[in-house]
Amino acid sequence: MITPVTVVLAIAGGLWGYVADRIGARWPEHEDGSVRARDWRTLVVVLVSAGAYLLLTWRFSDPLVQVVFGAYIAALVLGFATDLDQRLLPNLITYPLVPLALVFSISGANPMVPPGLVPIAAVAAILIPVALFAFSIPFGAGAFGLGDVKLLVSVGLIAGPLRLFSGVVAGALLAGIVIVVLLVARRITLRDFIPYGPFLILGALWTLLVTG
Repeated sequence: MITPVTVVLAIAGGLWGYVADRIGARWPEHEDGSVRARDWRTLVVVLVSAGAYLLLTWRFSDPLVQVVFGAYIAALVLGFATDLDQRLLPNLITYPLVPLALVFSISGANPMVPPGLVPIAAVAAILIPVALFAFSIPFGAGAFGLGDVKLLVSVGLIAGPLRLFSGVVAGALLAGIVIVVLLVARRITLRDFIPYGPFLILGALWTLLVTG
């Protein structure tokens, strides 16, 4: 149900999306010192962020859980913005999410990963990203980066093994659809590099905020 609080969070999420886009356009600093102007990526980040925070209170009712997942979503949105702009998921974003997710799950406050499931979630959070990275090696550097691996470790710890898997599948399907559409529209060629991180983040948001 949409409430005034939900609307306020969605607006705040949209504002954070705009800020995240402007950060991603500047940080990490481009080699040539340039700053990307506002473009279609700005709109995409704003809409993704607003949508995520719109769903936050619908998905979770506990204030502590809302705060933790709200902080986690904020980091995902910033990673989404930087990867769209620079094809990069900075360590400063991905590294802190791992202990945050681990402590949250161990504490017993995480409704998605009870303490008894933490060991299984930890194993899946390591094995699945590493397996994806190993599988991507024949496709060349950048097909699946270490930033993607670090991101998925935290997703596995905060969402659990099944949601981690469903998020990866959702991201892969979305990436496939977008790539096919761009190829048909002749906006890209088979030689163009498409960052996978934004699709993984969209899959993570879907599995955290939508799946039962």
